[in-house]
Amino acid sequence: MTRILFAASPERWSDYRDVLPAALEARGVAHEILTLADAPDPASVDWVVYAPSSALQDFTPYTRLKGVLNLWAGVEDVEGNRSLTAPLARMVDDALTQGMVEWVTGHVLRHHLGIDAHLRGAGWDPTPPPLAADRPVAILGLGVLGAACARALAGLGFPVTGWSRGPKEIEGVTALTGANGLRRALSGAEIVVLLVPHARATENLMDAERLGWMRDGAVLLNPGRGALIDDEALLAALDRLGHATLDTFRQEPLPEDHPFWAHPKVTVTPHIASATRPASAAHVIAENIRRGEAGEPLLHLVDRREALA
Repeated sequence: MTRILFAASPERWSDYRDVLPAALEARGVAHEILTLADAPDPASVDWVVYAPSSALQDFTPYTRLKGVLNLWAGVEDVEGNRSLTAPLARMVDDALTQGMVEWVTGHVLRHHLGIDAHLRGAGWDPTPPPLAADRPVAILGLGVLGAACARALAGLGFPVTGWSRGPKEIEGVTALTGANGLRRALSGAEIVVLLVPHARATENLMDAERLGWMRDGAVLLNPGRGALIDDEALLAALDRLGHATLDTFRQEPLPEDHPFWAHPKVTVTPHIASATRPASAAHVIAENIRRGEAGEPLLHLVDRREALA
């Protein structure tokens, strides 16, 4: 019997109470699921299904732990936890990816077509927007989410340049890397999308210098992580940038007195770009547990070497 600890809020457990057991049963995994409220013996737990906001922060007593399966794509709040020695897997789910593609595509098209001006009642101006082929887009981060968004935008005819810390190959996308590649991506785009993971190397990636590499009138979209942007630097740069549409923030919910709310060139969306959907995420979790119990490699493992260095 595989013993699983669901280490997240009671509200989140209510979303998984039915779908996670069903997904495990569908894969033939004999299991017992407990929550933190059950106060199980840590030494009896095989797997932890985890939200980084959980009260569980010290993994030392979990001596037979086979893996920690994150409920979210982002792992920055757990990957540096030195008490965790078991493998850590991030959430990679088709529904999560599709949600990101829809948010990014929708907001790229919104800015590309100039929809905001029409919503404001800007008057009769029959000047058409350029076609997609004349609107270069840069996507910083070419992981699962960034690559999917890059393919979708390229499929609509946008010239897409992607940047990542390591080399990538994506059909129809110009893939760059390194410091020079980053400058080339930012300076060549009219719309920039941030989808790099948050790590020490990407903290304040968009600082005053790199924001200065962007074209006058360019648009910045951040559905990635709030800490990728230096907020004060962005507010200053908006004097010449066209707009910033932001879905993630350093503090969430975004405080009511934050200047982003009132700035005419900022759109705030409430961290909805790529939500984990329990019905599909449960199958990702169950498949990893099945694989682990069968001695097969886990999916979506996190390389924690940099975080622990």
